[in-house]
Amino acid sequence: MEIKNRLKDENISLSLPSQRVDRFDENIANILGGNRQGSLTFAPEAGTQRMRDIINKGLTNEELLRGVKTAHEQGWDKVKLYFMIGLPGETDIDVLGIAETIRWLQQECSTPGRRKLSFNVTISNFTPKPHTPFQWHSVSTSEFERKQKLLRQEFRTIRGLKANFTDVRLSAMEDFVGRGDRRLSVVIRRAWELGAGMDAWWESLDRAFAAWTQAIAESGLTWKYRQVESGEWNLIEGTSQPNSSLNSNSANQPENSSALIEKPIPHPSLDAPLSWDHIDTGIDKQWLKADLQRALEAAVVPDCSFEGCSHCGVCGADFGHNVVIQPLPIPQFEGHFKPNQERVQRLRVWFGKQGDMTLVSHLDMVRLFDRAVRRAALPIAFTGGFHPSPRISIANALSLGASSSGEIVDFELTKTVDLAEFQEKLVAALPADVPIYRVEAIAPTAASATKLLERAEYYIAVHALTDSPSDATPLLAAQWQDWIEMVKGAKEIYLEQTTKSGKVKQVNLCDRFFELSLVGDAECQNLPSDILHYQAESQAILRYVGSCRNDGSLLRPEQIVFMLEQMAQRQFQLLHTHRSQLFLSSVGVE
Repeated sequence: MEIKNRLKDENISLSLPSQRVDRFDENIANILGGNRQGSLTFAPEAGTQRMRDIINKGLTNEELLRGVKTAHEQGWDKVKLYFMIGLPGETDIDVLGIAETIRWLQQECSTPGRRKLSFNVTISNFTPKPHTPFQWHSVSTSEFERKQKLLRQEFRTIRGLKANFTDVRLSAMEDFVGRGDRRLSVVIRRAWELGAGMDAWWESLDRAFAAWTQAIAESGLTWKYRQVESGEWNLIEGTSQPNSSLNSNSANQPENSSALIEKPIPHPSLDAPLSWDHIDTGIDKQWLKADLQRALEAAVVPDCSFEGCSHCGVCGADFGHNVVIQPLPIPQFEGHFKPNQERVQRLRVWFGKQGDMTLVSHLDMVRLFDRAVRRAALPIAFTGGFHPSPRISIANALSLGASSSGEIVDFELTKTVDLAEFQEKLVAALPADVPIYRVEAIAPTAASATKLLERAEYYIAVHALTDSPSDATPLLAAQWQDWIEMVKGAKEIYLEQTTKSGKVKQVNLCDRFFELSLVGDAECQNLPSDILHYQAESQAILRYVGSCRNDGSLLRPEQIVFMLEQMAQRQFQLLHTHRSQLFLSSVGVE
């Protein structure tokens, strides 16, 4: 609350990760709320009270409803919920209880005149972790798929619900690696060599899974992964005779045996050695087994942060004893951010984008100026509406990787600031690779640079491609000049473009073309270092002026290369782009 109060005039929103729904109250709602209200995430974990007791969540249905209802009353119309399936002792009734809980929350939080509460639900597959009471439990891939199918069918009857399911292959890999032994080191390295590294990215999951399975096969551990897929230990069927374990003592087992896939391995007891038994976490293994029994009996163990000690073994002479410190009093809430929309002064700034900053995207440049203005304590004006934004407008987006010495950005301020002072403060808050060249005061009612933009001047480093290295003879300046004259003399050079709506249209690039010339050696000496860096690799540095309107009438550097290719009937490579100047219309400038 203290942070929220200190930042209430800075248009900075605060967000929290998944939090305990039973502790969500008006104070937390005020911290997270306001004009830029962020998303709200709760993790009930299980759909029934019995399952929440088994995993010792310490959350009742009444507390769950109170937290979600508080969020709805404080302005949230959408809430994210996290659930897990495949927990020890879980039945189909518990799985379907997730859908029933969502229906119940929607019904209880229904308010006349308000939009119906919607949910974004993530259904994760439980993967056991070492040093926990559930380290002896796992679920087969087919069982996860069956439970996911149950929920998908049930979710179809619930409106205002978006559900995301964790891929069962990803869960199987987490289980395999999470409870593996030292033999997995070669698997992990080989999987990395094969390209596994973005496993949580849905768009690359197929490629990552293929890398993992190949690495497992090459290491001779396919039979161990098959045990994970088939649910090696299943506590739902009873703890006295769990199925075979990935981490059981298998020194005498063959590394690659198809017989082990089809024939179950003898059941070890809970006392069988585990791969991580030699690691001392302070928690005794006997206590974990006792806690597992309490969990399966749905016995709730109080949180030792607020209640008595559960004698798990962590506290003692080596680790000290648990000490509960009472929190400080919560400060009085001072209100949400109110944007200052008064516009007293508009400043137009010419800046560059050089060096490493060429690798910063346009959106990140907008964020960079926003943060620089905050660091410099400049009185920036804000837009209104639900998401107030600083009135900072870059005239035109520069392609990623391109350098520039002629960019323009407009700042609108709530107070009049001296131009030299503004430039000094802004320069101090920006990286050296974003130089500020000059600052001018523009009438607040004048048109923005974005609307006045007409043309742009570029320098591009171009290389002529050849069919083979033996044909790579240097091209004379006269040859380049001939191609340039052919482009300048053309009346029609059409390029096929696809609009955002999917329409295909033919664009005559000659209508967007104004100037094109070959840069001589003498002129090159005056060019910025970003473009000169490519002088040795390129066969020519060209200067061109083309249309640069924000209505889409742009002549891009790659389109100049296309025009050259059409005239010369050969291929060229664009090595680097440098934008040296933006030309604004004099109409509307005051």
